[in-house]
Amino acid sequence: MDRIAVLIPCYNEAQTIEKVVTDAKAALPDAVIYVYDNNSTDGSGALAEAAGAIVRHEYMQGKGNVIRRMFREIDAECYLMIDGDDTYPLSCAAEMTDKVLSHKTDMVIGDRLSSTYFTQNKRPFHNFGNSLVRSSINCLFHSDIKDIMTGYRAFSYNFVKTFPVLSCGFEIETEMTIHAVYNHMQMENHIVDYKDRPEGSVSKLSTYSDGFKVLRMIVRLFKNYKPMAFYGIISFVLFAFAIGFFLPVLSEFLHTGLVLKFPTLFVCCFTALAGIISLFSGLILSNLNQKNRRDFEITLMEADSRFREKKGI
Repeated sequence: MDRIAVLIPCYNEAQTIEKVVTDAKAALPDAVIYVYDNNSTDGSGALAEAAGAIVRHEYMQGKGNVIRRMFREIDAECYLMIDGDDTYPLSCAAEMTDKVLSHKTDMVIGDRLSSTYFTQNKRPFHNFGNSLVRSSINCLFHSDIKDIMTGYRAFSYNFVKTFPVLSCGFEIETEMTIHAVYNHMQMENHIVDYKDRPEGSVSKLSTYSDGFKVLRMIVRLFKNYKPMAFYGIISFVLFAFAIGFFLPVLSEFLHTGLVLKFPTLFVCCFTALAGIISLFSGLILSNLNQKNRRDFEITLMEADSRFREKKGI
């Protein structure tokens, strides 16, 4: 088992990957540097290997697939994940890993948004998207995460070995964050400087298509992790619709003793019934979620037991 493993997902980063590996070795001399090449066509893997990294390959395209492979294959007391585009400073690496090793933090989040991100990043829609995602998650999950989509994070063994990777692409960071928040894992925000990619280096993140994937994932995870709130909102909207259209029918009946709008009455009844079904769906799924939470705590204890065995404690 490694003490510190530096994980660098890489896809066509020939311009910067060598520097990132060199900086990681300088910042964390005792760490093992892993570069996972995700079908690069520009020789990134060879450059990383020449710089001293252990290069492995993931042939399914997408950052989520790369991280799934990393988390399965590598055992370490602490993991530091950083992008291969040289936008994050490795000068913060020792402090971030120390929070995992000494403070038992499960996830340290490299917070770009509280420092230089908005001045350095030249893509305004990325700035807007990051702010929107952060606000949405903090509101829906009652958290205080400063940077949801950062690719600079440190993890504990327990987090890595109990996190079920479901995403295939760039929405993986959002999934990690919500998983940690929902399961009350210990997290810390650590402010890091950010610099934009050097000229000639191209981001693999599509502003619109990947942005919609992230927003879709937030809705899906909100439904899965907080079903009572999700279906409760739907139930409230349906009941409000039913009552709003039923009141004129009721008023007319009270004045004339007649129901002249039977189609409206039928729609109101079926809409109210749908609201009741939605409410009970939320209650049932909420109870199932409580069982899942208990099962996760058992899984977490089993992971901690394996960790102690590997360390010989």
